[in-house]
Amino acid sequence: METVFDEIKTPYKYGVVFKHPDSTKLVDSPTIFRENNQWYMTYIVFDGKGYETWLAESNNLLDWKIKGKLLSFTQNTWDANQKAGYMALVDTEWGGSYAVEKFQNKYWMSYLGGNTQGYEAGVLGVGLANNSKLTEVNEWKTLSQPVLKANDTNVRWFENKTIYKSLVIHDKKQLTGHPFVMYYNAKGDTANYESIGMAVSDDMVSWQRFGKNPVITRHKGICGDAQIAKISDMYVMFYFGAFWKKGAFERFACSYDLQNWTDWQGEDLISSSENYDETYAHKPWVIKWNGVVYHFYNAVGKQGRVIALATSKDLKK
Repeated sequence: METVFDEIKTPYKYGVVFKHPDSTKLVDSPTIFRENNQWYMTYIVFDGKGYETWLAESNNLLDWKIKGKLLSFTQNTWDANQKAGYMALVDTEWGGSYAVEKFQNKYWMSYLGGNTQGYEAGVLGVGLANNSKLTEVNEWKTLSQPVLKANDTNVRWFENKTIYKSLVIHDKKQLTGHPFVMYYNAKGDTANYESIGMAVSDDMVSWQRFGKNPVITRHKGICGDAQIAKISDMYVMFYFGAFWKKGAFERFACSYDLQNWTDWQGEDLISSSENYDETYAHKPWVIKWNGVVYHFYNAVGKQGRVIALATSKDLKK
């Protein structure tokens, strides 16, 4: 674990790299991927009504420009006022291509959906969207119903109140017996805290819950927003913790089978230290490129809710 920590740590805070041009709107949950020698980021925007999903692009991972919207508000649908999307099937190889894989000739996003206005309000579920184009700005096609929700008949004790952010990866080794694995954070009605659970699928549309218990939990506060990186023969889960100690902060765990995780007990990967992340430093997306580790995270502080970056080398020199 110490070796992994030394590989992934990012002690140099570069600062805020992206914020909404309208300071009243909040940005959140970056997912970084690469296509045709260009970097892209899906992110979500909260405008007081709910979440929508947007796309930005960059040449250098530092300077980002808005491209447009991918998932918008609709009317009279289960997800009318909440569509917080997260790109699926991104290459998990540490220092790899960070390309997005197609399945059935389509690109996929999972998303947090709901029809109630407000900040993560009402009954939320996991939706799936797809598109034939990855980086063009157009509306992605969504499934008519959620693939996971808190009132499913087979719901587990830690997820029968609310389901939040999800991540879908392609496990080519099928360590769970299935090619597609989803990690998502959820809250139970008798367990009023967020934990990370698993689900699996063979076709990206039909999902079944995997295991009886969460794979990461502290039984208080929040553990959420998993990202998976494969470093050699080990899987590393980046995630954030909150409120089981002060504030919100970045953590990690390790596994050889994607199912049983050993939680790091050492220092945080990132915690609040600057005025722009003094309230929260959380919601990771971490990559390694050209020998540098880039840790993107959602920062909340004096600049509002923005996307900040920490790195393994001092890029300001």
